[in-house]
Amino acid sequence: MKGTRAAQRYAKAILDLAKDQNVAEVVYSDMESILKTIIGSSDLLDVLTSPVLKSNLKNNVLKEIFKDVNKVTLGAFDVLIENKRINILKEVAQTYISLYNEMNHVQIAKVTTAVPLNAELEAKILAKISELTGNSATINNIVDPNIIGGFILRIGDLQYNASVANSLSNLERELKNSTFISKI
Repeated sequence: MKGTRAAQRYAKAILDLAKDQNVAEVVYSDMESILKTIIGSSDLLDVLTSPVLKSNLKNNVLKEIFKDVNKVTLGAFDVLIENKRINILKEVAQTYISLYNEMNHVQIAKVTTAVPLNAELEAKILAKISELTGNSATINNIVDPNIIGGFILRIGDLQYNASVANSLSNLERELKNSTFISKI
């Protein structure tokens, strides 16, 4: 991905500054908001990556959209624009979130289900993750009706697939390889 090394450096610098000013959690919230907004708006991404638009226009757009962000986040906008790197703001936000979670020993657990999780199931999953890994986690619930039922849990490099679709696939594979069926 283009700009990942630069995004890593900027995000680390922003986190260090935020920690020094005791606003790391506030900036974390800002970065989550920035990331969700950029992902949800292709127009904003186009503005940030456009080589035609002037830097001051991009800065004005960001400051208008993100009026209530912390001064550290506003400073990050200024530095990225000054260094002509505002086009990697999305990657900087993603990296900041990852670094912040790593610093606080929080993992992101991706849970794919056929229907959205309710609060009770989410609490059970969080307890199981804590029991298995020893760390707390935040859940990113992905709804995919193709898994039919059950769930798929991904934490870092680990994956546990307890979906109905996976069980059916395994059963189909076993039936195809069964010597008993082939003799009939």
